[in-house]
Amino acid sequence: EEIGLLKMDFLGLKELSLMDECVQLIQLTQSDFDLARAPWDDRKTYDLFSRGETIGVFQFESEGMREYLKQLQPDHLEDVIAMNALYRPGPMQRIPLFVDRKHGREEVTYEHPLLEPILEETYGVITYQEQVQRICRDLAGFTLGQADGIRKAMGKKLADVMEKYKADFIKGAAGNNVDNEIARKVWSDIEVFSGYGFNKSHSACYSEIAYRNAYLKANFPSEYMAASLTTDRNNTDRLTILLDECRRMEIPILPPDVNESALNFAPTVDGIRFGLAAIKNVGEGAAQSIVECRLQNGAAENIFDFCHRLDLRSVNRRVLESLIASGATEALEGSRARQAAGLDLALKSAQNMQDERERGQISLFDTG
Repeated sequence: EEIGLLKMDFLGLKELSLMDECVQLIQLTQSDFDLARAPWDDRKTYDLFSRGETIGVFQFESEGMREYLKQLQPDHLEDVIAMNALYRPGPMQRIPLFVDRKHGREEVTYEHPLLEPILEETYGVITYQEQVQRICRDLAGFTLGQADGIRKAMGKKLADVMEKYKADFIKGAAGNNVDNEIARKVWSDIEVFSGYGFNKSHSACYSEIAYRNAYLKANFPSEYMAASLTTDRNNTDRLTILLDECRRMEIPILPPDVNESALNFAPTVDGIRFGLAAIKNVGEGAAQSIVECRLQNGAAENIFDFCHRLDLRSVNRRVLESLIASGATEALEGSRARQAAGLDLALKSAQNMQDERERGQISLFDTG
């Protein structure tokens, strides 16, 4: 930026993919569902925020944030946006004050009448960078360009620059008939905020995603948790957290089953069925091949039948061993030990059959 180049920061969020996966699952039973039409005043969604049940919700799942949500009891989107901005180093220390003022336990006061129209929406607590810019303009007579300079200094933690602006602020406020003590008190509040001040436009974008996450979780819990598990299926630590959340929500997690499971985690009447691609050493390609084989040929009866149906170029021995070890072949005849013991013979038989088919050979049994 100092040499005239434009710097752009692109943020990729898995929560967007998560919502897309969730919507696809919902549309399997509600073809006309459109997340864009979700209401912004959904009671179930705000109840979920108020209970702090936001594991899997973008920006709102840390333990500290969930505790503050229980205290805040948000009941409209502005509360969610404000909490997203306040839960940062610096502004965080003002959260208890924000909560008390929202619930009327403490009176909302302003250091100067000019602050009321600026801070009214956040109960007199500086919450957004835009509020600081307006304070500098209205109290100290800053131009919008000067106010934007403060925003940059806050964002980059430039203490020396902030000290210079402090002098300009005190001087400007005096010229606007604002008492010196009041001006210094307001500036001290700005300095606390500047520890990690968010802008409202940023917090609003984050909170829109968070609200839609929470809306889906509150109204379509099985679909949302299935999508969450799919999104993090390669992260063992994350899967553990999400599986614990499913148990808390009393959503059964059904074991993998080669005759039932889809590629990804999928909601069913009885719970969420474990996805084949989430089994260690199976992989997406092999899982997709197994699902397609089942859709074409129906359920398998035993390990021999299962191997004969598969494309062994996609599903190798290691994959089959992992399926047996995970319990995904429980629906087939025999115990895991018998299936494992018979795997060599089943694979050899299946490979011979597939080799013959590729050479165009058939047996008398094939004609039957």
